[in-house]
Amino acid sequence: MYKIQFPVDQSIETAVERRQAAEAARKARIFNTRQRVMGLDLDALHKQTLEKKHSKEMEQERDKDFDKLRLKHDQVLLQRDTEERKVREALHTGLTQYWDIQQRVEDSRDADLKCGLRGVFGITIPEAELGPSSMQIFQGEDIGAAQRKREQMKKTARDLLAQRVQQERSCFEDKHRKMLAEKELLQQDHSWRQLHSAEEKGRKAARIALDHYNQALATEQAERLQESRRREERENLAEKWHTLTSSMMTEGWEAAVSQLQKGKPAATNMWKGMSPEQLSAIYRERGAQCMERQRWRDTEKNREAAWNSQLLKVSSDAWQEEKRTAELRRAKRIQADQFNKQLSKEQQAHQQHLDKELYANKPTQEYFCQFNTTSR
Repeated sequence: MYKIQFPVDQSIETAVERRQAAEAARKARIFNTRQRVMGLDLDALHKQTLEKKHSKEMEQERDKDFDKLRLKHDQVLLQRDTEERKVREALHTGLTQYWDIQQRVEDSRDADLKCGLRGVFGITIPEAELGPSSMQIFQGEDIGAAQRKREQMKKTARDLLAQRVQQERSCFEDKHRKMLAEKELLQQDHSWRQLHSAEEKGRKAARIALDHYNQALATEQAERLQESRRREERENLAEKWHTLTSSMMTEGWEAAVSQLQKGKPAATNMWKGMSPEQLSAIYRERGAQCMERQRWRDTEKNREAAWNSQLLKVSSDAWQEEKRTAELRRAKRIQADQFNKQLSKEQQAHQQHLDKELYANKPTQEYFCQFNTTSR
């Protein structure tokens, strides 16, 4: 027979390697203390970090673009300002040249007034070609111009001096008028203060007099009221004494006996009391009631004494019983303490037996390291 070699099936080995890799990944996840305790999602955190970094880079790029655009706008504005300044300078230069060429002072109609005789002598036409009508100054004219100017200057100086003197005089008069007005105001103020002080003194004196008069009236009225009150009290006291001592309040039998007639009852409108027989009957009844009340009190005292003696006896018996109960409780507590001591000794002996004899072989580190070695 021929020996045939079949191809080796690699799927089994591949499956084993795949399971081993999955087991290693599982162990790495399970035995990772930080991830197991805190529950961190590393993929999500990494993704968030990348997103944050990308967004930060985008913001930086956007800021750079904005800076470039701002610089470009600034350059455009600066260039525009420079061009406008150049245009304004050119316009100003052209306008100045136009003024210098076309609008000279010497060419104006008032050149002789503004520039003296420069405008007249500045004419370029020859003097021989000018006619008589073109002459402005003739020989021998205005000989006293210098003297006239000096007189005018002196007159102007005199006028100015007179104006200054007049102004100083008016200022002095105004100051004097103001000073007089202030003095008058001060005098009026002083007189008003004196008048006000006099009026205040008069009002004060009137108030003092009125206060004295009111005090006198109040004193007189208080005396009248006090006298009226004393008189009323005397009258009320006399009326009360008459009422208390009258036969109406005493209700005496004599008040009715004097008004009785033969064969007629007593007048009740004159007498409201009782007869001596009625009073004696009332007194006898009150004495009987007092004796009955005394007998009831004596009976209550005897009953109270018997009840107190019974309470003392019951209290004594209860105290004796409580004492016996306390003795029994103390004996039981002593017995329980002895029993607890015996139990404590037994438990200590048992714990020593466990610690020294039964559990003498303590586990080592290798014993604990054999656990949690796989993920299953």
